[in-house]
Amino acid sequence: MLSFVTLLAQAPAGQPSGGLFARPEIMMVLMVVMFYFLLIRPQQRQRKELQKRIDALQKGDQIVTSSGKHAIVHNVKDRTVVLKVAEGVMEEYEKSAVATVIKKEASTTA
Repeated sequence: MLSFVTLLAQAPAGQPSGGLFARPEIMMVLMVVMFYFLLIRPQQRQRKELQKRIDALQKGDQIVTSSGKHAIVHNVKDRTVVLKVAEGVMEEYEKSAVATVIKKEASTTA
C-alpha cells in the first residue's frame, strides 16, 4: 500500500512534483464523492425510513411533530393525521409535519 502511495506521489521527469492528487480536477471529483457518501446518501436513507414510518402510522403510536409537539395518533387519514395532544384535545396535522414516530410496542417496553 505504501509503495502505491509513493508511486502516485512521484512526478514524471520534466513535470512539477505534487503527484496525482495535486491536480484540481481530481481533488474536486474526490470531494464530490466524499460529500455523496458522507452527507447525501445517509440523509436520503433517513428520509426514506421516516417516510415508511409515516406511511405505517397506526392509532396509538406516539409522534413528535416538526414544531416539537408530542402527541398520540388518534386517527389516520389520506393526507392528514388527527393527534391527541391532551385529554379531550384533538388536532389535525399534515403527515409531512411528523418528524419522529415512536411505535406503540416500542413505547410500552421502554
